[in-house]
Amino acid sequence: MASPLEQFVNNVRISSASGNFRELYEMIGKSEEVLQRNSVHLNTVLETLDIQQHSLGILAVLLAKFSSPQGNDVDRSTMYQQIHDFITNCNGEQVRFGPDLYADLCHLLTDHLIEQKQPIRGIEILKKAIRKIQLFDSQLTSIHADLCQLCLLSKCMKPALEFLDTDVTGIGSELGGVNDSKHFLLYYYYGGMIYTALKNYDRALYFFEVVVTVPSMVVSHIMLEAYKKYILISLILHGKILPTPKYTSQVVFRFLKPLSLAYLELATSQHAALKHREVFVRDKNMGLVNQVLSSMYKKNIQRLTKTFLTLSLSDVASRVQLSGPAQAESYVLNMIEEGEIYAMINQKDGMVVFLDSPEKYASPETLSVLEQQMAACTKLHQYIQEMDEQIQMNPQYVKKSVGSHDEDMPATSQKSIAISTYSM
Repeated sequence: MASPLEQFVNNVRISSASGNFRELYEMIGKSEEVLQRNSVHLNTVLETLDIQQHSLGILAVLLAKFSSPQGNDVDRSTMYQQIHDFITNCNGEQVRFGPDLYADLCHLLTDHLIEQKQPIRGIEILKKAIRKIQLFDSQLTSIHADLCQLCLLSKCMKPALEFLDTDVTGIGSELGGVNDSKHFLLYYYYGGMIYTALKNYDRALYFFEVVVTVPSMVVSHIMLEAYKKYILISLILHGKILPTPKYTSQVVFRFLKPLSLAYLELATSQHAALKHREVFVRDKNMGLVNQVLSSMYKKNIQRLTKTFLTLSLSDVASRVQLSGPAQAESYVLNMIEEGEIYAMINQKDGMVVFLDSPEKYASPETLSVLEQQMAACTKLHQYIQEMDEQIQMNPQYVKKSVGSHDEDMPATSQKSIAISTYSM
């Protein structure tokens, strides 16, 4: 009589040959204990299976091998190479029947590389892993969060941008459960941090806003950290804290705000940076706080250009609360170079002359920006149309729609329809 492990291998071969991958996935779920118990024989099992024909079975074996508490150091040393080879050569159609198992394997690889302090090794292979499991480019998977985490830890941000720059229009089935909402939140949190590091503050603010506005009945640590950064990025961009959308959960107002008082105070007092310095350093947000202060100084200088034609450097320093004329001159010169204000400094008498913008918005660059924005709007319109068509054709939507229509219809009207139908 065949052992339970031999029965597992036979079931993998039979189901794969007949194409019953749904049944195979269900069988794998019942075989976890068998695989864990026989962890010492799993390398032999891998040698008997073909990576293209039995991808789903090999996926289960690799997951059991590397998640087993009895896994030894030798197994761990081959972990990267075996998972790398599997993701590169596996059958995408098969592993899509077990997206949760596939994602768990990628999570294990991510944790392993972080533990080994080699995050950069996982970037390219996780990009392949995402492309292999995705049904379309704008589908979000839980592996996206792993990729963003590795990019942040390796300080190699750009590989994640091809995914971050694509707006999400669908979510992978493995993200549908309550327990895996963590990876949804982490994707947007890590994405916001990547955009912040690249100084794309508009996009960063949007990503942090998504984390904060996710429907929730409890506060997670991810939401709290995202809310703190949402406040800081909002202050850098707009000089004030933008209100969150109306659909934001009451949890944000009830719990997150009281836990972020130091950040909220920063919006009304620049002295809060010194007063709460210990908090900002502990949260590793001091760099952003310094950018907030710099942004506030710049925005105050920009306000002066709308009120005055000329102003001494001493007056600029006094009105903006800078340390003196030298710091005021440094800020003004920097803003002139960056094109943030139009002015000139008379070094002889220390006066700043504010000028009107020379931009006529008639350059080829302006036309190119306009064309890009129109193309983006057109693409968004197409997305909305496609989603609307999918909703209109959804059987559940049609059923509810017709049901609510019948309930709203007057009783006499419904009776006459019934009679006329019967008469026909």
